Amino acid sequence: MPTEWTVRAITRAMLPVLLVLTLVEIGSGLVLGSFEAKLLRYPSLLVLVPVTIGTAGNLGSVLAARLSTSFHLGTLSFSPDDDELTGNAIATFALAVTIFPVIGFGAWVLAALVSGGAMLAAETVLTVALASGTILAVLAVAVTLTATYAAYRFGLDPDDVVIPVVTNVCDVLGVVVLLGVVQVLV
Repeated sequence: MPTEWTVRAITRAMLPVLLVLTLVEIGSGLVLGSFEAKLLRYPSLLVLVPVTIGTAGNLGSVLAARLSTSFHLGTLSFSPDDDELTGNAIATFALAVTIFPVIGFGAWVLAALVSGGAMLAAETVLTVALASGTILAVLAVAVTLTATYAAYRFGLDPDDVVIPVVTNVCDVLGVVVLLGVVQVLV
C-alpha cells in the first residue's frame, strides 16, 4: 500500500477520525461525571478509573501495533483460523487477566494509605478490577480487529488510524465498563 506522506494527505485521513474521537471522549467524560458521587465515596474506585482506561487502551494499542506490523508484512489474514491473529488475541486476554488483579490490589492499597474515606473490601476492589479487565480485554480485541479490518477495507494505513481509534474507544469503554461493573457489584 503506497502511502502519501504530505501534510495534506495526513490531515485528510486523520482530521475526520480525530474529530469523531473527540466527541466520543466528551461522552466518556459525561458518563464519568454522572458517577462522581459514588467514586468520591469509595476512593479505591476513583483510583481505578485512570489506570483501568489506560491499561485497556494500552492492551488494544499493543495488539493494534502487532496487527499493523503483520498487515505490512503481508502475513495478516482476517480468518478465524489464522494462528497469529488468534495467538495475539489470546495473549491480550491473558495479559489482562494477569494485570487487572494487580491493578485492583494496588488501587486498594493506595486508597488505604492515602484516604480517610469509606473503604471497600480488598476482595470487592479485586473483583471489580478483574471483571472490568476481563470484559475490557474482550472489547479491546474486538475493537482492534474491527478497526484494523476497517482500515484495510478503506485503504487506510493502519499505522495512522488504528491506534488512535483503539485508544480513544477503549478509554470510553473503560469508563462505561468499570462503572457498569461497579453498579452491579458495589
